[in-house]
Amino acid sequence: MNDIFETIKSILDYKIYNGVNVADLLRFTAIIIVTVIIAKVAKINARRILKEKVPKTTLNAVEKVVYYGIIFIGFMAALPYIGFSLSGLLVAGGIAGIVIGFASQTVVSNFISGLFLLIEKPIKIGDGVSIGDVGGVVKDIRILSTTIRTWDGIYVRIPNEKVFTSNIKNFVAHAARRFEYKIGIRYKDDAEKAIEVIKKLLEEHPFILKEPAPQIFVEELGDSSVNLAVRIWAPSTVWFSVKTEMLWKIKVALEKEGIQIPFPQRVIWMAGKTEG
Repeated sequence: MNDIFETIKSILDYKIYNGVNVADLLRFTAIIIVTVIIAKVAKINARRILKEKVPKTTLNAVEKVVYYGIIFIGFMAALPYIGFSLSGLLVAGGIAGIVIGFASQTVVSNFISGLFLLIEKPIKIGDGVSIGDVGGVVKDIRILSTTIRTWDGIYVRIPNEKVFTSNIKNFVAHAARRFEYKIGIRYKDDAEKAIEVIKKLLEEHPFILKEPAPQIFVEELGDSSVNLAVRIWAPSTVWFSVKTEMLWKIKVALEKEGIQIPFPQRVIWMAGKTEG
């Protein structure tokens, strides 16, 4: 039995190169195998957690970052067992890291901003948004950038750093959205009747919400008209079509009741002539 142990020990102590023996090579191999197993498990768990929360392209990128990040850490931990000094690699890596860091700081910033966007989720694909000076529909959210199709049909790629640091207006994040009209009527028209006409018209529309209820009131007495404010809530998905439809219907309904929208008017007083 002792002979067997001695034989195994002699095999494990056998020098392969530069002081690295068989035992060291086995330790290196074991660390790499365990690292790959851990990386695969982490990749599967990342997919399971994020598959319903992020776009497919973003999910693939996160999986790769998790998988290869763990592989890299395990590989660096295993290198000393096959004769590579981490101190030399760290010095070289530090110098290279500084150079690469200056060259890729924008990429890193966009990447980190992309991760924060995935966590915070202020926008999602299909949302109508305004980000800085760009407005449109979100078509894709990637790790480094977000793609917007503008209202004119132009595709704009915005770096995630700019998305994350800009004021974001999400027009459909809430189930309902309000819009408002300013409607002027003549001073001689009955404002209460005008309010009732508009109220009845709004009650008949299927997409105008009862809660929050529409608001119709006299907002100001203008130079040429009594100005009514009409505030309406509609589902975010159809608010624009409702807005464009109702303004004309309100005009037609008021005119049927003899209530008119006046032109701007000015009253000019002329001083009488002084007789000589």
